[in-house]
Amino acid sequence: MAALLCVLPALAQTPAAPPAQEAPQARPRVQILTSYGPVVVELEPALAPKTVANFLRYVKEGHYAGTIFHRVIAGFMIQGGGMLPDLTEKPCHEPIPNEAAPAFQGGLRNTRGTIAMARTEDPGSAAAQFYINTADNAALDYKDPSAAGAGYCVFGRVVSGMEAVDKIEKVNTIMRKGMQNVPEYAVRIKSAEVVAAP
Repeated sequence: MAALLCVLPALAQTPAAPPAQEAPQARPRVQILTSYGPVVVELEPALAPKTVANFLRYVKEGHYAGTIFHRVIAGFMIQGGGMLPDLTEKPCHEPIPNEAAPAFQGGLRNTRGTIAMARTEDPGSAAAQFYINTADNAALDYKDPSAAGAGYCVFGRVVSGMEAVDKIEKVNTIMRKGMQNVPEYAVRIKSAEVVAAP
């Protein structure tokens, strides 16, 4: 910040230029390599900046490698990114604020093929776990600031590999360690990495 302040006086002496148009924010892409194939998601940092930064932090740290999709509900969504195959939770960073309201106002909805943050009943509890909608789930969208209406923050969409998501959605699920909707055979996330847009 100090270096920036040193440059400002020199800039002030030059003639005022017309204001530059703000460049559209780049939409990073992440490939999630699952045991059913690759899934590429495109993220929306302009609409959910803290959520996207948080997700990318976990991606760059290698957090998702070795985790599983531990909750799969046909006609609803697939959830993963936080548990190991034995259903122990992987350590994660502090939870992030829920950006469902600005994301919703910016046009992001819990529609088929979107990626959103999983959380508990506490709207500010999202950490590493995410889900991919396999149907249009308007009930998960932001309604109002109350805990019940806070919604779930959508922060991107699948741009390739939805066929892998659909395969995962159809796996057989069982009750395991007191948890419902657990795939009978582990659906693994082998890796997650930032990839270049085509």
